[in-house]
Amino acid sequence: MTQKPALVPKDLLLPFILVTSLFALWGFANDITNPMVAAFKRVLELNNTQASWVQLAFYGGYFTMALPAAFFIKKYSYKTGVLLGLGLYAIGACLFYPAAAWESYGFFLASLYILTFGLAFLETTANPYILSMGPEVTATQRLNLAQAFNPMGALAGLFVAKTFILNALQSNNVDENGNIIFDSLDEAAKSVIRTNDLMVIRNPYVMLGLVVVGIFIVILMVKMPESKDSTGKVNFGPTMKRLVKNRNFVEGTLAQMFYVGAQIMVWTYIYQYAESIGISTYDAVNYAYASLGIFLVGRWICTFLMRIIAPRKLLAIFSVMAMVFTVGAIFLTGMIGLYSLVAISFAMSLMFPTIYGVALEGLGEDSKFAAAFLVMAIVGGAIMPTLQGMILDLGGKGYTDVIILGVPEVNFSFVLPLFCFLVVLLFAVRVKEVGRVGS
Repeated sequence: MTQKPALVPKDLLLPFILVTSLFALWGFANDITNPMVAAFKRVLELNNTQASWVQLAFYGGYFTMALPAAFFIKKYSYKTGVLLGLGLYAIGACLFYPAAAWESYGFFLASLYILTFGLAFLETTANPYILSMGPEVTATQRLNLAQAFNPMGALAGLFVAKTFILNALQSNNVDENGNIIFDSLDEAAKSVIRTNDLMVIRNPYVMLGLVVVGIFIVILMVKMPESKDSTGKVNFGPTMKRLVKNRNFVEGTLAQMFYVGAQIMVWTYIYQYAESIGISTYDAVNYAYASLGIFLVGRWICTFLMRIIAPRKLLAIFSVMAMVFTVGAIFLTGMIGLYSLVAISFAMSLMFPTIYGVALEGLGEDSKFAAAFLVMAIVGGAIMPTLQGMILDLGGKGYTDVIILGVPEVNFSFVLPLFCFLVVLLFAVRVKEVGRVGS
């Protein structure tokens, strides 16, 4: 009987652990930010489209910086890329301090944009690095294992958002009838609350920036193995010619863009969906917790299942599952619809790392630039939520102003994630020659 190859060789275990910790770090940033769409909308009195610019800035930073990050790590090293990413992450987070002092929404958006420059460097570096840390036959499974720590960071980010931001926002206070007090105040009273609430939003980000500085120092002091390619040569043209001929990579990049768009829509607008059926933003965080919890469970389950089922097949199964739950979120109103919305997260759990791993399979050194395009595909998280916000604004700032196909616009808006999951399913059924991991 042939012994199965090790998931992570012993001599690479410490680097694997250190790089895997970065997955939790950007998961934290992602999910402390998702509730900020609703928070900024209330504090700064924005419409849904304007509030969605939080995600446009956040995920737009990935698109802007992923390819420069690939050039950088190709010319220098993985470790240098990680350090620059951590530095930009810290700078963006700390810029929340002057943004709050100036009470400028544009400044907050710029801070998030810079913060995600750092995340783009980290993701462009960490994902292919993890894939390279062991046999190629276990690469997708190894990436699923590392990605399983991403929702752990996300849960921590959500906890901080609920406990230290949403719970402390005075603009969320209600009267004895459950009406938001902030809406009925004069401009002078609103100004006082706005100043307080923007400082509440500011503080966790500044603390996060200081933590990232500490991690920067630790990584700086630790010796990390480098890529096998130490020439530093950047052969972008020939690499691109090979990549555009690789169907798995091209279609995988497209699938990744739509998947990330779906994920961010599901996790961002769960708050608006909950509010539409009478659940406050603060209490809606509990459903976001549940979403991340089952997402995490799904990651671990899928890491195990990939030892016996090909990634392509699992991706197809989970894509269909996601579509079924999304249809439920659209047409099953009330709590059942909200439960369906939560359940989508289980179906999404394997999608990002599996699409990523399959799209990069067999690319060798070309994976550094290929990885950058897959990170650039995260721009789907910038575009799709803005489109969904525009649907929510069809009848006004509320979420149930108009009825479309027999359901409120907040329900109908989830046709966008439904279409995204269809794109992922098409990738799963069309992908070429993906073998059974670990078999």
